[in-house]
Amino acid sequence: MSTTATTPQVLRLANLKAVLSVMRANGAVTGTDLIAATGLTRATAIAVCDDLAARGWVRELPGERLVGTTKGRPARRFEFNPAAGCVLGMDVGMATATVLVADLKGRTLARVSERFEKPPASAASRRATIKQVVASALDEAGLPPSAVLAAAIGVSTVVDRHGKVAAGHELSEHFDIGLQAEVFADYDWPVLLENDANLAALAERWSGVGTGVDDLAVMLAGERLGTGLIESGRLLHGCNGGAGEVGTLELVDGVGSQDGIARLARYWGNEALAADKPTLIRELVGPGTSRVSARFVFEAAARGDEVAQGILDRIGLRMARVIAVLGTFFNPELVVIGGAVAASASALLPTITRELPRLTATPPRVAVSEFGDVIVAAGAVRLALDYVEEHAMELAPADAPA
Repeated sequence: MSTTATTPQVLRLANLKAVLSVMRANGAVTGTDLIAATGLTRATAIAVCDDLAARGWVRELPGERLVGTTKGRPARRFEFNPAAGCVLGMDVGMATATVLVADLKGRTLARVSERFEKPPASAASRRATIKQVVASALDEAGLPPSAVLAAAIGVSTVVDRHGKVAAGHELSEHFDIGLQAEVFADYDWPVLLENDANLAALAERWSGVGTGVDDLAVMLAGERLGTGLIESGRLLHGCNGGAGEVGTLELVDGVGSQDGIARLARYWGNEALAADKPTLIRELVGPGTSRVSARFVFEAAARGDEVAQGILDRIGLRMARVIAVLGTFFNPELVVIGGAVAASASALLPTITRELPRLTATPPRVAVSEFGDVIVAAGAVRLALDYVEEHAMELAPADAPA
């Protein structure tokens, strides 16, 4: 194919993408706004808007006269159409599947979660549950499957840079179940697969406490530790998806395992009860059981219980060492503690920030996420939106004019 033959097509595509990008980032725009933002001529800018409107990506608003003018035709105004379709962001864990439906501005339209069967469900059962959750979420959003322009799934195992589950890792067999090829075989959706901690990092940089931070680490710290790394604004994967994996923490003095905050709080809380230590944790657990949840430990510590406070101090010391490793090897500006445990993790910050300067010469700032247990699904929404934005001219908006 000759360069001269394709140059007009390439230029047209570049203009379409440039105008669409401006509209996504702003509200209603006029031709004058687009000229200033893109450098296009007025005729080209308006022609591109008409093209995008015909495709369904843009809608024209009623004309509006410029301030101080009374004559002539009102300026034509256009805006991005966030209802041109939707995206799905999914968090598929070992116990639960969560689906977010979002419009093309990233606004959540529906959220549905469902637990998998116990004991560890078969691949067929897990696939069926995921399909049911997606159907329920679309139904709650009032949208048909044809409205979906892209779907992204976060899983709790290693995913390579090509979006494939990397074999031979812990838990990989539970997620290498045809999530892209089989679960959504009935739909013509682009389905993207990514590690859950990587998606947590995307979520935080998109609209969380890490917004705009180019060197960022986000640590999912509930049951097991896993980290998503962003360096110079770019998500890191490594040669086979292992960047950010912390499976060798047993080699780190004072750490010893990949156990996360919730698991440690439970373990050491149960240990305190077994040792018959006087603690409010026992009262919170209640009679007839000795099972401690992380919530009871954090609640007891907040109420001044010395045993519980000692447990949180131990966890804080341990997390400081993990974060120091990240600070030394990857030098992020900010480390965010995320996941369902994040709401409680603020209690650990004083210990972590006190210890970090003596553990590493490059201590990062540390914060806790505000996303809660939806952080992975939110990151999946961002990944799906990125795909739609990159491939917009190849996709057909759901409400394109007939």
